[in-house]
Amino acid sequence: METSEPSSSTRNGTQITGTHPGDRYIRRVASSDLPIREIAPGRFVAELAEPEGALGKAWYRVRRALIGRPLRTVEAAHERIGKAKALAVFSSDALSSTAYATEEILRILILAGSAAYAFVLPIGLAIVVLLAIVVFSYRQTIRAYPHGGGTYIVTKDNLGVGPALVAAAALLSDYVLTVAVSISAGVAAITSAFPALYPFRVELAVAAIVLLTIANLRGVRESATIFMIPTYAFIASVGALILLGLASLAGLGPQPHPVRYEAPPPTSPLTVFLILRAFASGSTALTGVEAIADGVPAFKEPQAENARTTLLAMGLILGSLFTGITLLSYHFHLVPSERETIVSQLARALVDGSPFYYVIQAATALILFLAANTAFADFPRLAYFLARDRFLPRQFRFQGDRLAFSTGIVTLGILTSLLVIARHASVSALIPLYAVGVFTAFTVSQSSMVVHWWRHAAGELRRVPWHSLVINGFGALVTGIVTGVIVVTKFTHGAWMVIVFIPLLIGMMLAVHRHYVSVAEQLRVDLEEARRRLRLVPRRSVAVVPVASLNRASLTALTYARSIADDVVAVHVATEPESGEALQQRWREAGLTIPLVIVDSPYRELLGPLVAVIEKIHREKGGTADHGRHPGVRHRALVGAPAPHPDSLAPAPGSRPDPRPRDHDGAVPPAGVAAQGRRTSTGTGA
Repeated sequence: METSEPSSSTRNGTQITGTHPGDRYIRRVASSDLPIREIAPGRFVAELAEPEGALGKAWYRVRRALIGRPLRTVEAAHERIGKAKALAVFSSDALSSTAYATEEILRILILAGSAAYAFVLPIGLAIVVLLAIVVFSYRQTIRAYPHGGGTYIVTKDNLGVGPALVAAAALLSDYVLTVAVSISAGVAAITSAFPALYPFRVELAVAAIVLLTIANLRGVRESATIFMIPTYAFIASVGALILLGLASLAGLGPQPHPVRYEAPPPTSPLTVFLILRAFASGSTALTGVEAIADGVPAFKEPQAENARTTLLAMGLILGSLFTGITLLSYHFHLVPSERETIVSQLARALVDGSPFYYVIQAATALILFLAANTAFADFPRLAYFLARDRFLPRQFRFQGDRLAFSTGIVTLGILTSLLVIARHASVSALIPLYAVGVFTAFTVSQSSMVVHWWRHAAGELRRVPWHSLVINGFGALVTGIVTGVIVVTKFTHGAWMVIVFIPLLIGMMLAVHRHYVSVAEQLRVDLEEARRRLRLVPRRSVAVVPVASLNRASLTALTYARSIADDVVAVHVATEPESGEALQQRWREAGLTIPLVIVDSPYRELLGPLVAVIEKIHREKGGTADHGRHPGVRHRALVGAPAPHPDSLAPAPGSRPDPRPRDHDGAVPPAGVAAQGRRTSTGTGA
């Protein structure tokens, strides 16, 4: 039977208009024009295909302009770095906190009047001691996990899923607040130098978050060169400022001219609770200390030793900068202001009017933005691990065109933008929410290490590494106490939101996990059942079944395909390199006779490669290039692929009609399943 529908020649083949609703056209293309190439029998590699529609082309150009060209999976960078570069890469978050930690201590103490400044130095010393405890505790973590041990992984290994989810929820909230606080503090550094920009601080902060989101969607890596310049510029400039301040105290440097802001009248008595609240605010200086322990795999060999040395160096630099800023702020009696940061006041007191002042402010803003960018790397990575373990939607596992975890990046950008808008880009308004997640993660991680060292000894006391166990145990005790102090002293000032959010997030993750476990249980199938159900039942058609894995859903689709076809082909699009090999191995173990075609998708596309391989199979197994029909062969098209021409569904001339009931497009539905009235019927495996 020939068709009377009009056809038109195109660059890629022939378009044939259909006659049924939804059959706009089908497109038959030559094998050489398909965006796939065969590398072995039953194995293909998908190439990048551009959209053909006007709207699709326009959106494609916009994405390329914003995000850049797609990268192949094999182009993922694996940079190994030495100690000097690693210090820049992993310490920006921790070092940047010195830009606002001292200011937050002063902001609380000033509520009790100038007399409360007597406690500035003792609180600063207590925070430095706490920093030393945390640094030495994480050095033991690196020793135990020389190939990298993030808080979530360490806790899951030693304490189980429940505490691991507590740590994960705390870290996710911490990463959101890290971006919000760092961006707001960076904008504050800019508005301190240029006061005319202060009314636009919220707009500047949101614009910075949008730019960071786009930059990370482009796949910006933690390049050591990019990180080194602002990190070491901040260390050098603030270090030089502290040396100038100490010289002036000794009468050797320039005469300081401290900026004088009027202290507000006392609104609170000087109590132990107020002092603890100031300590809790200043403990934000420790945020980001764990980054080096998480990033051990990025170090050059010997990885663990280099990481331990870098962590110690970071602790010394962080402690020195924090101590210097705190000491000089106390000596010059600087008063915190919403319109100018303490670092800016200190710089004006010592180098006002010189270009060096603007160098300090620029370096401070850059390292704060860099700290926010570190969270843009850590949040999607943690979300990936949670999605891999079925605690977050699987979309968080997917890598975008530039090998970045796009879902996590966009989610973080949206959450931080909303938070910055809600808190008016005010560091002092965000700080009460901060540090709860950080110290919760510290406590859970160090407690996990205590269990790790005990298990390492296998119950034999003489084999217990008491040195490491005591350090981690003391770290867990101290950080646990600090967590309690933060919760109590900041609860009514905003910490309650984080305390409520963390259990809600854990409940959501458990609900997601229950859903995935339930679905997996329904889909689970043993290999013997697969062999039994996929017996050959001769029919007169060809079926293509997309499969993601060998489970009950894909088995049902393959069984249905066998009920209507004697030629069934299973197709798997491998968006992750290991998924194709794993499915092939399971296919062989099951002894299935149905051919399995693997399409490697280096650009992580799904629909394009799937349609291309279906078109290739359609061309090779059925009909002419014009009409896509073959005597006695009925082709099944995937939903979203070009619809089959109506003539291709006609029975072969002289063939006997099949008396069995059929659905709307001629297929025999499986027993107990009613026809759904669709124009195309395809077996699709989950």
